[in-house]
Formats: sequence, C-alpha cells, structure tokens
Amino acid sequence: MAAERVDAVVVGAGPNGLSAAIELARAGLSVVVIEGGATIGGGSRTAELTLPGFHHDICSAIHPTAILSPYFATLPLAEHGLEWIDPPQALAHPFEDGTAATLGRDIEASARTMSPDEGAWRRLIERYVDEKDIFFREILKPIRVPAHPMLMARFGLTGLQSCDRVTRSHFRGAKARAVFAGCAAHSMVPLDRLATASFGIVLAATAHAAGWPCARRGSQSIVDALAGYLRQLGGSIRTGEPVRSLAQLPRSRVVLFDLTPRQIVAIAGDSLPGRYRRQLLRYRYGPGVFKIDFALDGPIPWRAAECLRSATVHLGPTIEEIARGESDVWNGRHPERPFVLVAQQSLFDETRAPAGKQTAWAYCHVPHGSSVDMTDAIEEQIERFAPGFRQQILGRHTMNAVQLEGHNPNMIGGDIGGGANDLGQFLARPVARWNPYTTPNRRLFICSSATPPGGGVHGMSGYWAARSALRSAFGRKAPTALE
Repeated sequence: MAAERVDAVVVGAGPNGLSAAIELARAGLSVVVIEGGATIGGGSRTAELTLPGFHHDICSAIHPTAILSPYFATLPLAEHGLEWIDPPQALAHPFEDGTAATLGRDIEASARTMSPDEGAWRRLIERYVDEKDIFFREILKPIRVPAHPMLMARFGLTGLQSCDRVTRSHFRGAKARAVFAGCAAHSMVPLDRLATASFGIVLAATAHAAGWPCARRGSQSIVDALAGYLRQLGGSIRTGEPVRSLAQLPRSRVVLFDLTPRQIVAIAGDSLPGRYRRQLLRYRYGPGVFKIDFALDGPIPWRAAECLRSATVHLGPTIEEIARGESDVWNGRHPERPFVLVAQQSLFDETRAPAGKQTAWAYCHVPHGSSVDMTDAIEEQIERFAPGFRQQILGRHTMNAVQLEGHNPNMIGGDIGGGANDLGQFLARPVARWNPYTTPNRRLFICSSATPPGGGVHGMSGYWAARSALRSAFGRKAPTALE
C-alpha cells in the first residue's frame, strides 16, 4: 500500500467521515475513505434484522438535525436518491389518561396539547423557531463568539440551566414538563445537571422548525447518497479494512478520523505527544442503550390516536419518572420503568415492511457497557400506553450495549452519542483546544461526533474538520458560506 499516494485519507465511513471527504473532494483534493466494516454507514445503516421484507434502522432512525444541517443543504443528496419523509407530527408523548401531547410545525396547535402551559411553551421555544436559520447555524458549529449574540445569549441563559429548573420555573402543568423532559433526556445525562435544558430547547425547536423526518428506504439511504456524491467528485471508498495503525494507510498529506478518542490513540498514539494522548484517554463516554427492532402484524395499538400521526413516540408520563430513570442509568442502575423512545417509520414509508405489516424501533438508556436484557421493561412500557402490543409482535431483534459496540466500534460501551454530554465535556470536546478538530500533529485531524457539535446525523463535525485541514495543511484560507 506504500506506493499509493493521495491528498487525504478519512478513516471511518459514517456521515461525518463521508461529509469530511466530500468537502475535501469539492476542494479538488484526492480522497480515499477507509471503513473497517463490511458496509458504510456507521450509525446510519438499515438491514433486515427480524424477518424477510422488514427493514430496520440499526441505530439512528429519525433525523431532525439532518434536515436542518447547513452543510447537507449545500449537497445534491436528492440527486443521489435521498428522500425525506415528514410525518404529520414530529413527536407524540402519551399519558396514562389516554391523551397525548404532540409537537409539530404548528407551534400554537402543539402548545394547546400541553394545557395549561400553552403560552409558556410558545414563550420558551418560539423565538428559536422564528429565527431557525440563524439559530441552527449557530448551534451546529464549534464554540466561538456568536455571529448573533443576542439570540445566543438568550439561549445560553436558559439552555445552560438544568431541565429540572427550567420546567419548574416555566411550566405549571404535568404535560409540558414531561414533553420537555423527554426532549432533554436525549442528552443521556441526569435532568438535574446543568445544560440539560439546552437539549430540551433544541429538540423542541427542531420539531416546530422542520419536523423530525425519516429517510425513505431507511437511514442507509443517507450515507448511500453521501457516498454517491463523493464518488461523483472522484473520491473512493474501501470497506472491510479495519485500521490498526497509521502504517496501514496510503501515503497522504492529512488523515481525518471519524473515530472516538480511544480508537484514535490505539491507531495513532505514537504520533501524538504524550500530554495530548493522555487527554484523549481521559475522554469520557456516556451511558449506553438497549435496542429492540420489532416486526409487527399491524400498527402499534396506541390508546392515544395522536401517536399514529408521528414517527416518534416518547414514553414517560411524568418528568419525575423520566428523571428518576435517567438518574438511575447515570449511576449504574437499570430503571424498572425506563424512558423509552419508539420510532414507527413504516406508518409513513411503505418500503419498510411487507404490505399490511409494520416495523417498530425502540430503545432505552442503560448503564455504560451493560449486557442486561431490557426486553421486558421496554415492552411493558409500550403495553402501558398500547394495550395488546405484544400480540402484534411477529419477530424481534435485540442489541444490548455491549453488542452495539461490537456492531459499531464508535459506540464505546453502547454510547450512541460519541461521548458523555455533561457540561464540562461539552465545552471541551474532545479536549480543551481552540480548534478541537486539530491535533498537535499537523497531519492528523478528528472529524467524529467526539468533536462539536456532537452527536446526530448532520455532517457538521466532518465539515468543520475538513475546513480545518484545508486551512492548516493546504493553505486554503478563504471562508465558505457556512463560516
């Protein structure tokens, strides 16, 4: 392999790795992406996990930040087969009385489902929806002096608080508190911790600003579209080549890693200063998840009909129950009644299941590295809001946190977010460094979700890392429209 020479090598063919490769290729560089797995995709893969004809998203399934990604908006992904499906509602959150709150494009209609907090919900979220283009451009970039300081100061003053404090200070009723807590729980951090409110605001704002879409034919179609465009630009992708050292790679000016810090040290530790290497090894990973994919004989029989109008359903009827479960997980315990996230894409995408059948995707948070089977706990939570659910099950496929890491080595301990999302690490991800995408070795860069803006399918970590490499190694100083 030593005779081969390219301008750039990207290790890892997830959405961030492919996005980095595209940005480099668009700058006229020769690029090769090397993926250890048999297929590309990272956390965005789709497969028949249960029965023939039932297509399941293995990890990521719903993509609010993808549809709002400033970088994806510059790419001709539709020309390469990507089609977004926008359900009538972004989110349904059912309660034990048979009703459900919903989040959708119409913020006033959504707020009415959270009585008595209609006005309070709008006051908390509406500004970010009205200025969505500015807001999402700001939060999907590295921490810098904001271009729109007033808007971001408003966000910071509220978002840096805990979810617990914001819900107590803004809402009087149980429904708004539970809905906001469900959004904040995507952080996988106890809800009494600082900055968990930021997740609640961002997830709620995405629901009102653009919906929570899924990709027709599965999340695999997102990375397939990215790969198609990369190849059109002249880039190449090699799969089935696990990288264990820099010596395996083609000769290149730069290497970008769509990997987490622990893996980077294993591959390139000898090429990094000891202090920086130790900083990477101190990087902390968050809780894991336990996931089930279901092949179903029909739709989930939700008591609340509103749940059938959304591809995403959050299960946790009160903020107290959600908060207790997230605290348990963070402290190494498995909750009896976990907060459960359900996706039912086949209600809106006929390609996911045979005619008349359905799929469902569900997971809950578990302690880091857990091998405990949470099947009963998840199914009991679904049954609680959809009596008769178990009678619809034709097949199931489960993955515990250990198995998720085995499927995708980036998911250390089952952590699907690329690292713990507590405030300290959010401000220094992966280490305290002005440009988090660079390393002390001017040839090596990090483009994974271990860098800002963190987890999610949006390609922004890949974009910012590629721009850093272009400036540092190739002297490309001119900013783009996103900078």
